[in-house]
Amino acid sequence: MDRHQRATKPYFNQDGSKTRTRCFATVATVTAMTTFLSSSSSLPTSLGFQTFPTLTHLQLQREHVVIRRGRRGPTTALPMVFDFFKKAQSDAESQFTAFANGLAKSRNQFLYNLEDSLSGGGGQNLMDQLEDTLLQADLGMATTDDVLKEARFLREESTDIFSRDDIKAILRGKLLEALGATKPSFEKDAGEDEAKNPFALQFAPPDSKSKLTVHFIMGANGMGKTTTIGKLAHRLKSETEQKVLVAACDTFRAGAVAQLEQWAERAEVDCFSPSESTNGPSAVLYGALDKAIKEEYDVLLVDTSGRLSNNDALTAELVKMKKVIQKRMSVETDGETNKPLPNLDVPHETLLVIDAAQGRMALDSAKQWDKEVGLTGLILTKLDGSAKGGSVVAVSRELGLPVKLVGVGEGMEDLRDFEPESFVDSLIGVGVGGKGRMGGSPKDEGKALELRLAQMRKEREVRAKKAAKDTKSSEGNNSKILGGGGGGAAGPAARLTFQEMDDMEDEDNAEMQLVTPGGSLGGGSRGKNKNKKKKKKGKR
Repeated sequence: MDRHQRATKPYFNQDGSKTRTRCFATVATVTAMTTFLSSSSSLPTSLGFQTFPTLTHLQLQREHVVIRRGRRGPTTALPMVFDFFKKAQSDAESQFTAFANGLAKSRNQFLYNLEDSLSGGGGQNLMDQLEDTLLQADLGMATTDDVLKEARFLREESTDIFSRDDIKAILRGKLLEALGATKPSFEKDAGEDEAKNPFALQFAPPDSKSKLTVHFIMGANGMGKTTTIGKLAHRLKSETEQKVLVAACDTFRAGAVAQLEQWAERAEVDCFSPSESTNGPSAVLYGALDKAIKEEYDVLLVDTSGRLSNNDALTAELVKMKKVIQKRMSVETDGETNKPLPNLDVPHETLLVIDAAQGRMALDSAKQWDKEVGLTGLILTKLDGSAKGGSVVAVSRELGLPVKLVGVGEGMEDLRDFEPESFVDSLIGVGVGGKGRMGGSPKDEGKALELRLAQMRKEREVRAKKAAKDTKSSEGNNSKILGGGGGGAAGPAARLTFQEMDDMEDEDNAEMQLVTPGGSLGGGSRGKNKNKKKKKKGKR
């Protein structure tokens, strides 16, 4: 009898109740869960920082699975497991609080304008004021049009007036759609077991030949690029225990290397800096790649020179640096020339850092960089210092790129994963302050708004079906009224419109002439007498 059979063999107490099966089934459940958690020990390719703690975090060792004996046999106590779920809930609340604090200026301005719009009454006046409010929030024209179109559609053929919760429900739903959050957030590619989250940072897959992950980070000067790299390095080191190397490839701006070295020291990670032999951006990058591969680093963060999109020389340098990464991390060779083939799967992320205060003003530059270099995601910084938090929606939508990270403060921990629901709820004031107007947690209030939007759409669908039925019935009644012949059959007149019938009547009146008793056509004897008088006058 093996261990599993012994573990599941029924054991009966004196009162006839089974104990050992129940006890070991509980332990088996813990074992299965720890196996699942241990499978996430390496950093996954799609879950970003929202990873499950490994066994080293939970410390589910023998002393933590306590067997207590009582009247009905032994029971199992799992304090660390419940602590894990409490920690997960606490992290979610911390994430929402960070967004709420960072978007305070944007939210206050937006809610003030929204309240002013709602106090102006309903009808077209409400739609005009709502349009102004959305545009002032820097949400963009496309998203504004979608919200207004949805609002008009939901109130078509209805006499009801929008309430504040109705407006919030529409706003929440359309903003999430604009960010792509209502589409399947996890889409599986063919032949892949792991789900892919478009809002999470991508890392080297566990089965790849090269375990090194490369994140290529770019942006104009003053956007917060170097600061973002330092905060990201800190998170990778402290939260996921990754071995991180940062490459100081910004050799154009004075003081850029020293600034990155200071951030690397604060984050307790290594920094590869230029030297006399490697003083160009591509040369520094190649040296950093060599060091990262030989010393088995997990992640390489590449800092680039701040630039504008119209600087062709610096843009060409970016393209060259990307080719250096693909060539150095090649995993295949050409069969004929035996030369390494570029690895097009790297860098794993090409991220553009944008200052939220600039908002949609940075769109033109971002579009040009996406065309020349190829971007995979966005990082929005300085959200806490701007009242244009809605620009996140406009920029992400118009570029067609997901937002990966957002900066909501100056602290080391203030670089947060982008979560669409938390962001939108914080922007429009859902659940801010612990309990919303509907009561309950932010999640409960967001769910209530989601249900309200679904209800309004369903009511609109019912009204549309009823209106179509009434229209069809009205057309049938008109056909019967205009129909000719017995038995209610429709005659030729039933196939003519009122306008066509009026035109026919005018034509008949114009062509109608009076027939005299003598059989001639004309206007009668008076017309003939008048003609005779005219002839006599002519002879005179």
